[in-house]
Order: sequence, then structure tokens, then C-alpha cells
Amino acid sequence: MSVRPEHPHLSIVVPVFNEEAAVPLFLEAMERLQVEGVAVEFVFVNDGSIDRTSEVIRSYRGAAGTIKLIELSRNFGKDIALSAGIDHATGDVVVPMDVDLQDPPELIPVFLSHWREGYDVVYGVREDRSSDSALKRVTAEAFYRVFNAFSQSEIPPNAGDFRLLDRSVVDALRRLPERSRFMKGLFAWVGFRAKAVPYERRPRSAGTTKWNYWKLWNFALDGLVSFSSIPLRIWAYIGAGIAFVSFLYGFLIIVQVLLFGRSAPGYASLMTAVLFFGGIQLLSVGILGEYIGRIFVEVKGRPLYIVREVYENSPTLHSSASGNENHSGEAFRITS
Repeated sequence: MSVRPEHPHLSIVVPVFNEEAAVPLFLEAMERLQVEGVAVEFVFVNDGSIDRTSEVIRSYRGAAGTIKLIELSRNFGKDIALSAGIDHATGDVVVPMDVDLQDPPELIPVFLSHWREGYDVVYGVREDRSSDSALKRVTAEAFYRVFNAFSQSEIPPNAGDFRLLDRSVVDALRRLPERSRFMKGLFAWVGFRAKAVPYERRPRSAGTTKWNYWKLWNFALDGLVSFSSIPLRIWAYIGAGIAFVSFLYGFLIIVQVLLFGRSAPGYASLMTAVLFFGGIQLLSVGILGEYIGRIFVEVKGRPLYIVREVYENSPTLHSSASGNENHSGEAFRITS
């Protein structure tokens, strides 16, 4: 076990997309958080917001901690925005969390205490999800069951992105190059010594969720295909089984004609068989296409994300910082 710093630097990574109403409440909650002997850095990642989210973050003048704002060139998706935040975090420990306060900030000192005990990953487990709809709870439970049955890297049920990561874990995550990012799976894949902390999930503090069931379905599909090849094997077994049954059925027809003089089944049964097997083939081709599509994305080797600008607030800078002034003696430094 590596020696833990007595006064660690904590980076809190917060992806945001159209969250102008939630950001002030989040920062107010962070100001009330008491973490003694810890320097706090907030790494906000603006994932192509079209509201005033960026302006609200840059206008913050409170005492919660140092603010770093990563402006992405467009909307890349939450998991890629989370990867960008982790890449830009400089802390000894990194805590990814949502801005909507559904994940309680007061758990962060608890995470830190377990980290000091020697755990490299301390993750929150949503013990009570009553704030979610019944359908979302059922589908989430089904996803965890299916994913863990298919994947060699098991995800703890009801564990989200809210967790503490030691710098060694962050460095390992940064070495993973894939473009199809399913962060819950990547957190599980890198391993390390982990500790679960149960908590009650709260309602959103402000705003509305950006996820609908279609997006959640595609998200689940990305996760499953990125971490398991079992769907391909299943269809190989199904194909072999259908071929065997078809052989037996053909043999039965031959026997009936030779021994009993019965004619082969007619048009209706033939069309039924053709449509059934055609559907099976299209479904199997679609599953194969999911994997081929991800190969296509990976081999192009495009950057995972593009940073338009980086803003950092610093009390040591003055109002001449690239025209991004404030009127309280602080300024944001802009880097490309």
C-alpha cells in the first residue's frame, strides 16, 4: 500500500450539460462541506451546453475551492466528458460526481477516511432509489444482472459514477484508449482495492434529467457490447441449434415421403419458415454490426474529445487575463 499524503489534494470532477440552475446549488452545498486539511479543486466539464452554465461557473466567487472549467467543442456525451475531467484533474484523489446533488457531498469525508485506511477506490452504492421511477429501478436492476452475467468485469449493483479514485487508479484509467467509453465498466476493469459505502439517493436539486429511456437503452447496449463478446457466441450457438433442427426436420420429411407417400408441407409452412429464419439472420447481422461499428470507430483513431478552452480561477492573477475579468481581484486564466 502506498503512503497517503497527510494533506491530500482533492479534485472533484463534475460533467455538466445545460445545468445553469443546478450549478449554484451545488457550489453552495460544497461551501458547507467541511474537509479539514484538504485542498479542493473543482473540475467542471462543460459538455456543449447551450444555456448559461458556463457563465454561471465562471462568475463564481465563493470559497468552495479552486475552479477549473473545461470547455468542450461540442456535446460528446457524459462518459467522454467525465474522461476529459479525469484527464485534467491534478489531485491525489479524484471524486467524479453529478451536479444535481443526488449524490450527497457529505459522503466525501467518509470516502477520504476509507482512502486513508488503504482503499484505492471507494464507491457509493445507492441503497434507496425511491427518487427514481419504478420503471427505471426495474430496468437498472435488470441491466446490472445481465451485464454481470455476460462480462468478466462485474459492476457492483446500484453503483454509479460517484466514487473516490486514488491517483494510481486515475493513471490507470488514463491509459485506456478506447473511444466507446462506458465508465462504470472501466472503473470495474482496472480493479484495485475497493470499498462500498451505501447511501440514499436524493431527488434532483434543480433542473431535469437529460436521460430518456432511448438514451439509457443505447447506453446499456454500449456497455454490454464494450465488455462482452458473449452475444456473438450466443448467436453462434443459436445458429448451430437451428441448423441441427432444420436437418432433423428435412430428414423427417424425406422419411415421410419415402415410407408413407406424404407430400411436403405447402406454401404457408414454407413462408413461415422463410420469414422466421430471415428474421433470425437479420437479428444476428445486427448484433454483428454493433461490434463491427465499434471496430470502425476505434480504427479511425480520432481524439476522444476536443477542448475548446480551459478556464481556471486564480487569486494571483489580475484583471488583464485575456479580457476575462471579474471585479473582485480574481480572474480566469484561459489556455487552449
